[in-house]
Amino acid sequence: MNKRSIATVSLSGVLDEKLRAIAAAGFDAVEIFENDLLSFGAGPRDIAKLCRDLNLEICAFQPFRDFEGMPEPQRARNFARAERKFDLMQELGTDLLLICSNVSPASLGGIDHAADDFRELGERAAKRSLRVGYEALAWGRHVNDYRDAWEIVRRADHPAIGVILDSFHALAPGFPTRAMASIPGDKIFLVQLADAPKLELDILSWSRHFRSFPGQGDLPVGEFMEAIAATGYAGPLSLEIFNDQFRAGSAAQTAVDGLRSLILLEDQLAKKWPKLSSKPLAPRAVSRGTGFIEFAVNETKAGELARLFSQLGFRKSGKHRSKAVERWSQGKVELVINSETDGFAHSHYVTHGPGVCAIALDVDDASRAMARAEALKARTFYQPVGPGELEIPAIHGVGGSLLYFLDQAGKNWDTDFEPLASDASADALLAVDHIAQSMPYDEMLSWLLFYTGILDLTRLQQMEIADPRGLVQSQAVINTDQSLRFVLNGSSANRTLPARFISEFFGSGVQHVAFTCHDIFAAVAAMRERGADFLDIPDNYYDDIEAKYDLAPELMVQLRANHILYDREGDSEFFQVYTHIFDERFFFEIVERRNYQGFGAANAGIRLAAQAREVRPMSMPRV
Repeated sequence: MNKRSIATVSLSGVLDEKLRAIAAAGFDAVEIFENDLLSFGAGPRDIAKLCRDLNLEICAFQPFRDFEGMPEPQRARNFARAERKFDLMQELGTDLLLICSNVSPASLGGIDHAADDFRELGERAAKRSLRVGYEALAWGRHVNDYRDAWEIVRRADHPAIGVILDSFHALAPGFPTRAMASIPGDKIFLVQLADAPKLELDILSWSRHFRSFPGQGDLPVGEFMEAIAATGYAGPLSLEIFNDQFRAGSAAQTAVDGLRSLILLEDQLAKKWPKLSSKPLAPRAVSRGTGFIEFAVNETKAGELARLFSQLGFRKSGKHRSKAVERWSQGKVELVINSETDGFAHSHYVTHGPGVCAIALDVDDASRAMARAEALKARTFYQPVGPGELEIPAIHGVGGSLLYFLDQAGKNWDTDFEPLASDASADALLAVDHIAQSMPYDEMLSWLLFYTGILDLTRLQQMEIADPRGLVQSQAVINTDQSLRFVLNGSSANRTLPARFISEFFGSGVQHVAFTCHDIFAAVAAMRERGADFLDIPDNYYDDIEAKYDLAPELMVQLRANHILYDREGDSEFFQVYTHIFDERFFFEIVERRNYQGFGAANAGIRLAAQAREVRPMSMPRV
C-alpha cells in the first residue's frame, strides 16, 4: 500500500499546527514546505522529533528553485545552496529534495546542460545517501513538460536523481499521460496529486489559488493515476494544494478532506491497482430520498412552527410516546418538531436557535452507508435511546447537524410514536424536492466531497447568483433518479442572505426546504385558505417574464395573484413559490416541475432581493 502524504503548504496555520492536523487525520507522511520551516520558531531537529512523536514520515523537503542551467557564478552558488539544504535535510531526517524547473530569466536552455547539473548534484547527494527529484513546473522557463523533465533525468543517468510527477502540472496544460507508463517506477521519486476546477486563467494563477483535492475539481486525476499505476510506482501519494479557501479554513478539516480524497481515489482505482489500498470501501448505498427532517425548537416556537405546517397542508400524524416530539406528514414528506429540553436536538437549539437539527436519508442499506461513512472519516453520532425505541445510525453533517441513515428496518414510526388519525386524501405536497444548506464559502469544497464521497450523488455545474449585497455560489448534488437533491450555498460577502443566516444561526445549516407538488396553483390556493401567506414578488418581475415567454394572459393573472415565479427551458417549465422566513431563520419553497431539471436559477436573484426587503437591517438588535 502506497503511503498517504500531504504537503504542509496545503493547510492553514503554523507548522506544528499543520503537522498535528495531518497526523490526527491519519496520514502516514508529510512534505515539509520550505517557507513553513523558515517561518517556524523551532529548528529542524525539533521538527523531526515532533514528526516522529506523531508517527509521521517526512517524505520530502521542498521546493528548491532555479537550480539547473544557470550561468556562473550563479551555478556555483546553487551547488553551495544545495549543500546547505542537504545539511538541513539530514537534520530533518528526510532523504528527498524536490527541485522544480527553473523560471529565472537568467537560466540557460538545453537538456544536456541541465542533465550535467543534475548528474553533479546526484554525486553530491549520493555521498550523503540523499536523493533529488526533478519536477516540471507548467510555467517553467525552459522545462514545462514532464516528458522533458524525464529526459533530463534519463540523461543525467544517476541513481540519486529521479523525476517527480504532479497531476496538476501534467493535466492543467493538457499533456497526454500515456508517456508516463514508459518511466520506470523506481525512477519516479514522488507522485503529487491535485485537482482543479476548469477556469479560463493563466496556469500560474490557476495553480496558486484554485487547486483542490482529487474529486473536488474537473481534471482527469483518475486517468493520471492509471498511467502511474502502469509504471509500478510504489512510493508515497502526496497531496500538494494551493488554495485560498483552504488557507482560510480549518487545518483539521482540510486534512480530513485530503485523506478522504485519497481514500476515494484509491477505491476508484482498486481494480486496476489492487496494491494501492489494503481495504476496499463499502459500496455506496442507494439513496431513495428523504426519510424525515427534524426541527429543533423551544415550546413557544413549536406551536408557531406547527401552525405553519398546518397552513401548508401537513397533518399531525404522531406524538412521541415519551418526549415532546411531534410527527407531521403529507404525501411522502415526514417532518418532526422536537421541543425536548434534553438531548441532541435541545443542544442544537441552544447553539443555533430554531432550525433543522437532523435529516434522515432513505437508503437501501443503512449499515453499508454507515460503514462507508466511517471509512471516509465522518464523525459518527450515538445517543442513548429509551426502552423499545429505535436506534438509527447517524453521522454529523453540515454545521454539526445529524445525518441519519434510514432503511426499511428503521421506518417503523409506531415504535416511537403514538399514531394519530388524520385525513390524507387532501395531500397536495408529494415529496421533498431539495434541501438547501448555507455555509461559509470556504467550506463548500469540503461538503461537496463529503456528499459525493459518502452518498450516491453527483455534482451539477456550480452557479453564481446575485444577492442584493454580494454574490452567492450555489452547488447542487443529486442522485440518479433525482429523489435526493442538496443545494450548497456559500458567499464570501458577509451581508448576503446565506451569510446572514450563518451569522445569526451561529453556523452552517439548512436555510430552506423545497416540496414538490402536481398542481402548484391548487396547492397554493388551499394553503391560502388555511391562512398561509407567501413572499411578495414585484410586478416588474411579472412584466418581464410576460414579455420574455409570451405567456397566456390567464396564466399571468394566476402567477401574479399567487406570487409564483416561473422559468422555462425549451419545453420544460418550472413554478416556485416561497413562504416568509420563519423567525428570520429558514423558509419553505413549493415547486412544480414539468420535465424541468434545474432549480430556477434565473429566479434566485429575484427571491433573494424580495427576502432582503423583509429581513430586519443588520444594525438592529434582536429583541
